[in-house]
Amino acid sequence: MWNISFSLFAIVSFVAVAVSLYLFFSKNREHSIKITHVFMAYCFFSTIILCAPAFICLYEEQKVNPLSAVLMAFAKAIKVFGGDAIFDDVMTYSGRIPGEIFNWYLGGLLLVQFLAPVCTVSFALSFLKNLYAYAGYFARFFKDAYVFSQLNEKTFALASSIREKDKKSVIIFTDVFDEEMKKGELAKEAKQAGALLFVNDILAVNFKRHSRKKRLSFLLMSDDENLNTVQGLKLIKEFSDRDNTDVYVMSTKIESELLLSASEKGKVKVRRINETVSLVNRILYDNEMELFKRAIDCENGERFVSALVVGMGSLGTETVKALSWFCQMDGYNVTINAFDKDKLSEDRFKAAAPELMSESFNGRSIPGEARYTIKLHPGVDVGTLSFYEKVREIGNITYVMVCLGDDELNIKTAVELRTLFERMGIKPFIHAVVYGSEQKRVLDGLKNYSGQSYDICFTGDLETSFSADSILHNKLEKEALSRHLKWGSEEEFWNYEYNYRSSVAAALHIRARIACGIQGASKKDEELTPEEKISIENLEHRRWNAYMRSEGYIYSGSPDKKSRNNLGKMHHNLVPYEVLSDEDKAKDSKVGTIG
Repeated sequence: MWNISFSLFAIVSFVAVAVSLYLFFSKNREHSIKITHVFMAYCFFSTIILCAPAFICLYEEQKVNPLSAVLMAFAKAIKVFGGDAIFDDVMTYSGRIPGEIFNWYLGGLLLVQFLAPVCTVSFALSFLKNLYAYAGYFARFFKDAYVFSQLNEKTFALASSIREKDKKSVIIFTDVFDEEMKKGELAKEAKQAGALLFVNDILAVNFKRHSRKKRLSFLLMSDDENLNTVQGLKLIKEFSDRDNTDVYVMSTKIESELLLSASEKGKVKVRRINETVSLVNRILYDNEMELFKRAIDCENGERFVSALVVGMGSLGTETVKALSWFCQMDGYNVTINAFDKDKLSEDRFKAAAPELMSESFNGRSIPGEARYTIKLHPGVDVGTLSFYEKVREIGNITYVMVCLGDDELNIKTAVELRTLFERMGIKPFIHAVVYGSEQKRVLDGLKNYSGQSYDICFTGDLETSFSADSILHNKLEKEALSRHLKWGSEEEFWNYEYNYRSSVAAALHIRARIACGIQGASKKDEELTPEEKISIENLEHRRWNAYMRSEGYIYSGSPDKKSRNNLGKMHHNLVPYEVLSDEDKAKDSKVGTIG
């Protein structure tokens, strides 16, 4: 009996340690179960198991009712959390414990006797911390609330920006570890800014009582993108009947897009924050004229945009795709050269956008079709002689994006490229990604020892990328919604990312057309002259063709609308402008104009 009891204790101990290690090292930090909970359960069941033989002996000697013996065991398991000793009951029968396990058995009793009160204190402290946060939240039920799923540099940057614009709102961080509250610099700064910090995760805090007249925004921005999606789906379901509710989910994964699109949202407005796409869109929105202003005049009267993208990770890939459609402009031609040390980078890009890279379109000049040239250079590492020789061979470069995934390498490469361009006698506009806000502040306006400016625009810092203007009050987003309402509903705009991304691209291009002085670009559809109407329709269709191919779409094989297959990314209108029906041409002028 004593051997069986000790064996069960050993098994429970092993399981408790295994589960605790899993929770501690797991990247999935959805804390419906915490390590404290594991040890509390461990102490409870271990007490019952270790005391069971003693209670059985008591039952045999004193003829105690079996049910009473069971209840006594459970009572002892509860009392141990209050510091009640369990030795008296067991040590009365210590002479019956086999000698080979006696010391181990005694060690188990000591371990449980020590851990149980510790768990009680830990739980009590956690409860008090949440109680303090709840008390603060209770007083702010009638304010707009921004609830973050985690406290990290990104969420803190966004929260600080929100606080600057809306001082009356309440900022809440959830899933803040005890250690972070005690020693974390971000936690201290968050408290000083008046934010409320909950130990529990975002799903464990009750936000249902928040005033329905006030906005409740959930911002799921942990480092675990899968967790963000799971939490988002649960919050959408829980608050589907509530007005004034927003759920922001930070994720770049296609699974997230599919799951969020498929969910029944009810009254909740859902938006996926794709850091990569958002950054590229913001760069184009803020610097559209830099691409066209520095274009080179050609003998045929056209202007030539020569873009260089260094690094074909997610950001570089998205940049190449965006430039292919953004640079579709009357009077302009574009060539994009992209480098990456990965030998398979070209294969991956072609797999993602097969028709964009097809020889039937890439580098071709077909009337009524998108015109661009994309040249990929896989297996070339920056900083090597081979890389700089290939850049020299390209010749006149007008725009550069450096996005190698490392701030230090991006800065180094951008500076070295500027040196090379000086030797080549050219002055391209250079974008270099730097995520550190402090680094960006120091580097802005960077000059050498003789006062010469490097003329490098550092972008992508957290303070700018995760600001209220970028995430919550996005001007481009509002312009895109205005575009979408020309042919669809607002609900469709928010619910389906296909509509959202397509409308954002259209809005970006409208701004660029107006800036470039395209005739008719600043007019409403009904104000266009017949010549302007045809010109706008042609340009919009060329842009749309390049955009759809950058999204992975291919021609369906037939101009018949029935051949369209969105699941297969096959579209019947991926044809030259002249082949379109009059109805589809009219759509292009409607979409491609202001108002």
